[in-house]
Amino acid sequence: MIYLDNAATTRICEAAMERARELFTENYYNPSAKYGGGFAVSAMIKKARGSLLAQIADPSKFELIFTSGGTEGDNQAVFCGARRGNAVTTEGEHAAVYASFTELKNRGVEPRFVPVRRDGGVDAQAIAERVDEKTSFVSVIHVNNETGAINDVAAIARAVKAKNPRVIFHADGVQAFGKIPVRLTSDIDLYTVSAHKIGGAKGTGALVKRKGLTLPPLLFGGGQEGGLRSGTENPFGIVAFSAAAEEWFSRPSEDAARIAACREALFSALDKTLFRRISPEGGSPYILSVSAVGMRGEVLQRMLWDRGVVVGTGSACSSKHRFSRVILACGYPKDVADGVLRLSFSRDSTREEALQAARACNEAASEFSERV
Repeated sequence: MIYLDNAATTRICEAAMERARELFTENYYNPSAKYGGGFAVSAMIKKARGSLLAQIADPSKFELIFTSGGTEGDNQAVFCGARRGNAVTTEGEHAAVYASFTELKNRGVEPRFVPVRRDGGVDAQAIAERVDEKTSFVSVIHVNNETGAINDVAAIARAVKAKNPRVIFHADGVQAFGKIPVRLTSDIDLYTVSAHKIGGAKGTGALVKRKGLTLPPLLFGGGQEGGLRSGTENPFGIVAFSAAAEEWFSRPSEDAARIAACREALFSALDKTLFRRISPEGGSPYILSVSAVGMRGEVLQRMLWDRGVVVGTGSACSSKHRFSRVILACGYPKDVADGVLRLSFSRDSTREEALQAARACNEAASEFSERV
């Protein structure tokens, strides 16, 4: 089986499994417990926290709050950061941000949605133009999870703060963390990451917060995570996340170049009379979205499964909808949106797999077109 739906989730890596195994069988203690076992697990969490944070930010300027994943991190950022006036985001956001913004109007905050370019990205100036003296919060996705377009969140945050220094700026970095160069600047207040996109376990993520930023909790209870995220921590997921990140960050430039070559080899091998490219060439090396215009991506997905190739049709979180909201927001008509396939890679993907997948895509699309 050739697995090319890594933007949805990745296989947990051996390093993560090995390091975390003892937390299921031996050191299964509650990290809040005030005895030896609890202290030992708490120390493991502290070490993991420091390791993860150091990968993308200066630990003297930022701190890291463990969450249950990207969705919780995004929700905490939106609902705890956007508490008055208006809030600005893009039409190309992941559902965890987009749906949260839609809910803001029921909480007395005006949501403002900025259009995206054809590739799913957004211009810094377009965001800044929607910011005014009443804006309390801005959220911009770092890497578009459906097209792979990369937003320069540092430049966007800088433009936003120049317009209104009081704005809290958040970026969803779930598809960026471990896959493109990331270093948080002082203009970025909050940044969301997730474990299972880079070989960690599902159900674990983090919200990186700039020190000095006052942020109320989303979940209340026992006061874990410095009072910002109550609930017993998930030591297995946290330690596995740290191990996976260490592996992914061990050779990021080399992996990115190799995976970009795989991506381009796959696209070059696709029949251009059947497939149209959606993803920008300068986007994430790990995501290639194409459209079999006039066909049903959902049907092609099943046909490819039967051929031993696993692909997505866009965001797995929006799979209940026939047409991708993000692809439509990019300005594509429904016949293009209906035929979208998202082929997403991991650091273990190979050129041979990419070429086999391209052949399978060509066969499936050709067979589909003959049926209709």
